[in-house]
Amino acid sequence: MFYILSLISGVLISISIALNGRLAGEHGLHFSSVIVHITGLVVIAIVLLIKREMPFAKGRPFLYHFGGAFGVIIVLFNNLAFGRISVSAILALILLGQSAAGLAFDQFGLMGMKKYPFNKRKIVGLILIICGIIVMIDQFDFVAMLLSVLAGASTVISRTLNAKLSNLSSVRTSTFYNYLVGLAFALVVFLLFGGGEAIHVDRTLSTDLYIYLGGILGVCFILINTLLVPKISAFYLTLLLFVGQVFAGIAIDAIIDQAFSLPIIIGGVLVGAGLCADLLLERWKQGNH
Repeated sequence: MFYILSLISGVLISISIALNGRLAGEHGLHFSSVIVHITGLVVIAIVLLIKREMPFAKGRPFLYHFGGAFGVIIVLFNNLAFGRISVSAILALILLGQSAAGLAFDQFGLMGMKKYPFNKRKIVGLILIICGIIVMIDQFDFVAMLLSVLAGASTVISRTLNAKLSNLSSVRTSTFYNYLVGLAFALVVFLLFGGGEAIHVDRTLSTDLYIYLGGILGVCFILINTLLVPKISAFYLTLLLFVGQVFAGIAIDAIIDQAFSLPIIIGGVLVGAGLCADLLLERWKQGNH
């Protein structure tokens, strides 16, 4: 059940990215990020009101409220890498950063998370996953590649902080702070880097209202993700999200642009094969105990 939810979350990411891309085309890259955070914040605030839940309380670690800040950092790093290396390379390097951070969190139980020690039997699956990543990297730019890897690692930190806050409050409160803090950081980024957009940005509401749904899908994704983090390995969660995201992205590209990216397809298949190998070996190990 948790694995299926992880795949669904990956699909939500791809749809949200497509919608947010359209939104950026209408309102500018940085201003659209502000809109997404406002939309998400309004939606989760309404949910809290319906549930009569107060998100403000004392005694929680200050750092746990900053999952949304890392979300903005992820977008900023990806935007800086975009254009210097290909999209497929960015996806692959994000996966590399997420996988490395996920393995570290699993191995050492970082930030108080449950430990999932690495088993040598998983080496076959890991090799397939690494091959999938390599296939998707078709350009070399050290700074852009480093930013993409850091964006991937930041994703693991962001969802872990959200999960830790959720444990001390609720999934809804954690999601509320993700968007509240994220909005504050998105505004700062807009003021620092969006000066050129401010003149040309379209402030009128688009007639294609569906492009504003990215923030709502983001709320759904964060709610599901926050529930999943304590339940399954950070490494497996990363891979399942990636598989759902890649194949949903392939479907979206086929529908919108009638195009396929062969490196992404091959990389996605290899990562999926590696994931299946890992899961099968884990089940086999459990069956022998």
